[in-house]
This record gives sequence, structure tokens and C-alpha cells, in this order.
Amino acid sequence: MSPNDRYASLVAAVGYLPPVLREEDYPELLPVARRAIDDHGTRVGHRTRDAAELGPWRRQHSGHAAKRGLREVHYGPCDLSRVFVRTTGGWITAPWVHLPLVHAPFADFTWDHARRLAAAAGLDDANEAAVAASWTRRRAEHGPDLRSARGIGRTRAVSLPAPAPTLS
Repeated sequence: MSPNDRYASLVAAVGYLPPVLREEDYPELLPVARRAIDDHGTRVGHRTRDAAELGPWRRQHSGHAAKRGLREVHYGPCDLSRVFVRTTGGWITAPWVHLPLVHAPFADFTWDHARRLAAAAGLDDANEAAVAASWTRRRAEHGPDLRSARGIGRTRAVSLPAPAPTLS
């Protein structure tokens, strides 16, 4: 009997029970990028994330020579507010350093749109502080355009907590 046949027969006999995930298991489900941690934190998707807890890990080799010493950083594409950095001591949550400038849900597609608008306005779209400030200023002056409103609506829909299951 092959391992797959054996597994299928056991599931048929006993049933399938999915494993219960703990809070520290959820970052494992997010996309991963390999990044260095420098004096300013770590950059994923043209955005810098930093936390005081990253202090001992700055400019340190991860111990994985095959990965060029880069650290494992998990990020949510629908929530750029933070990333999760894997260390030997566990996960470190590093928030986006310019998040206080934005005051709204912000996803990757919203960031890309804000960068395009900043470039069209003649700003340096690689300067994340300028892009965030431009986005906030534009929304304050003109209100959201239709495309921005759709992006924010999609971001809010994704970032809402899942409803609690009801027991009947």
C-alpha cells in the first residue's frame, strides 16, 4: 500500500480533523521574503519597517549561508502596516515607520497607486516619506478619487476581522 493510499484509508475510517493553529503559526502562512536588517530596519516592497526589538539582529548574519545570511521576513500583501521577522528567539513584529502619516488602511495595490500619483506630481516615488505625505495631502485636499476609494474599500474589506463563529 502506498503512503497516499494508506492516508486515504485512514481518513475514510477515522475522518479528517484539521490542526488548530496557534497565534504564532499565522505568520508562517504569509508570503516570505529574504531581507537584511540594517540600521534603519528592513525594507519590503519599497517600505521600511523597524522595531526596537530588532536591535540585536541588526547587521547580523542569519546563520543560513545558502540564503546569503538574509533573514526570513513574512508580510501580508493586504496589510503593509507590519512585517514579521523570524529570529532564533521567535517572531518580531516590525511596523512601517511612516504609518502615522497615512491614517488609513493601506495595501500593496494602494501603495503602488500612491507611488504612481507621486511620480505624476513630479515627486521621487522611491522616497516613502514623500509618497505617504503626498497621499495624505492629496486625500485631504481633493478627497479620494474613484480608484483610490475602491482601493481603500478593498483594503478595509480584507483587514476586517473575521466574524466569530456562532454556536447553535
